[in-house]
Amino acid sequence: MKSTDASNRTDRVNAPDAAKRSATMKGSARMKRALPSVLLHAALILGAVLTLTPLGWMVAASFMPTGEANSFPPRFLPSQPTLTHYVDLFTRTHLARNFLNSAFVSILATLLSVTFNGMAGYAFAKLRFGGRDKIFRLLTLALVVPGQVGMLPLFLLLRQMGFVNTYVGVLVPFLASVLGIFLIRQYVLGVPDELLDAARVDGAGEFQLFLRVVVPVIKPILVTLAAFTFLSAWNDFLWPLIILSDGGKYTLPVALANLTGEHVQDTELMMAGSVLTVLPALLVFLMFQRAYVRGIMAGSVKQ
Repeated sequence: MKSTDASNRTDRVNAPDAAKRSATMKGSARMKRALPSVLLHAALILGAVLTLTPLGWMVAASFMPTGEANSFPPRFLPSQPTLTHYVDLFTRTHLARNFLNSAFVSILATLLSVTFNGMAGYAFAKLRFGGRDKIFRLLTLALVVPGQVGMLPLFLLLRQMGFVNTYVGVLVPFLASVLGIFLIRQYVLGVPDELLDAARVDGAGEFQLFLRVVVPVIKPILVTLAAFTFLSAWNDFLWPLIILSDGGKYTLPVALANLTGEHVQDTELMMAGSVLTVLPALLVFLMFQRAYVRGIMAGSVKQ
């Protein structure tokens, strides 16, 4: 009995220690499981800070008095915020006209791209015609060719057609893209053939079927393509620089680059122009980011 009592007392004494050891082991295991997540989030936060710091300085510099952005050590906040440089963009320069040029080109390029790529993607996915699959495979090979490679032959062709220094020449590369056709086709492949056959039985023509049946179903990928095209057209610098020679027709990125020759020392004015260029693209992306991501993810799983 005495031995049993002693054993019970020993168990009662050791029980708290065992509980503490168990809790310590569980806490250690949780810390080990959480450590990769903590490191990942720390790396993502660091990457976000490194990415946003230049953008933040660009915005701050656009409000600095003239010459303050070139001071050393560099300032990250304006000493006396001013809107002078934004006013100068529309008074001393013709950037307002260039802004409208970019808006016109980007909006029209988006509408034309969605229209032509949508119809081409539908045709490659659902219509039967000779050589359809071979043509599509040939088109997909063009995805590995950089777009800059085709700029010279395209420029020479448009020059022979009389489209140099015209907005038609600027818009031609956006009319149909291999990537746009590929995205639309992959998404349309998920549309049931029975749905299309039922519409055909009801007397719908192919164009009517595309507008009333297919377009509502593939709206997410169309929004994705529209956002992608608008951002590409708005930020495009090289092709408008090649095809346009009249400063009055320049888009905003090209006109902004020309400010370096006219206002070399005016860093604050350049930063104000950069903010004016980035802001519309940023707003468009924020407006359509959910549809953009949803369209990309949905299109990636279509068979």
